[in-house]
Amino acid sequence: MVVAAAWVASAVMPAAVAGTAIPAHVLAQLAAPVGFDPLHTRFGFELRTRWGQRVQGHFPQHDGAVHTLPDGRLQVRIVLSTAAVEVEDSDRYARLARGERFFDAAHHPLIEFVSEPHVAGLAHDGGRLRGRLTMHGTSRMETFTVLPATCARPGIDCDVVVHGEVSRGDYGLDGWRLALTDTVRFDMRVRLLDDGP
Repeated sequence: MVVAAAWVASAVMPAAVAGTAIPAHVLAQLAAPVGFDPLHTRFGFELRTRWGQRVQGHFPQHDGAVHTLPDGRLQVRIVLSTAAVEVEDSDRYARLARGERFFDAAHHPLIEFVSEPHVAGLAHDGGRLRGRLTMHGTSRMETFTVLPATCARPGIDCDVVVHGEVSRGDYGLDGWRLALTDTVRFDMRVRLLDDGP
């Protein structure tokens, strides 16, 4: 059974520490990246206008995986398509978000986040997820917050929920400054592919 990398790793690492041999098929599962379940994963964002109105959107086209490193820690890679970005209840806002004054999808079609290596238990216990965010041609280190899981197998039986805020000015997203505040909030709910019961 291929399950969430974080759950498998946290389950077998105590055996490794105790000196118990880990079966080869389990090691193979740990080495293989685990992709996102596209039907149950959502990457959203929120901005606020100067008048307090919320502008919410999401990235319906995305890719990424959880990788298990040789030392047992995990690394997450997320790729979002700016050309497909949607803004709730507004086709006009969606076009503006894709346009040259904001995400500029024609020249910067992808947003990428690559996390620093982290312990397998982060998805269950919650905590800080730090990594390099590349957006609009600029790369910066950012820190997001993973919420504690509501089930024993986060990513399989419940969402892994992550959120955080970045300054759009840090990435040159300078359009509509008179109308929109500087903060972009990202909200992510992730499920992983699972081939077994």
